[in-house]
Amino acid sequence: MTNKITGKYGEEIAKNFLIKKGYKILEMNFHYSKQSEIDIIAQKNNIIHFVEVKTRTQTLFGQPLEAITPQKLNAIYKCARFYLSQKKLNFDKIQIDAIGILLDKNDVKEINHIENISL
Repeated sequence: MTNKITGKYGEEIAKNFLIKKGYKILEMNFHYSKQSEIDIIAQKNNIIHFVEVKTRTQTLFGQPLEAITPQKLNAIYKCARFYLSQKKLNFDKIQIDAIGILLDKNDVKEINHIENISL
């Protein structure tokens, strides 16, 4: 499986994981620019969640969530601001979440969901 296919597979796993936890999916793969994309935008309890998903098939180069750099987080913030400027949504709060998925032969070995991450 290529990295791109692994990433898309992980995003589908994350989407279904969030739906089971009561989230409403608003958008998938929202682009602001070539360098800025949000994997999942969801809403729960009047909070808008901008979710970065990282999927790995091995931990040789670290855990999935260790791949979220300060630069990536900054790009997510910019994209989130752009998204909110374009949409008319009713919400109380926004936050950035991260979901790390570790696969073992296409089966989910581990899912870590960290809410409200920051620099």
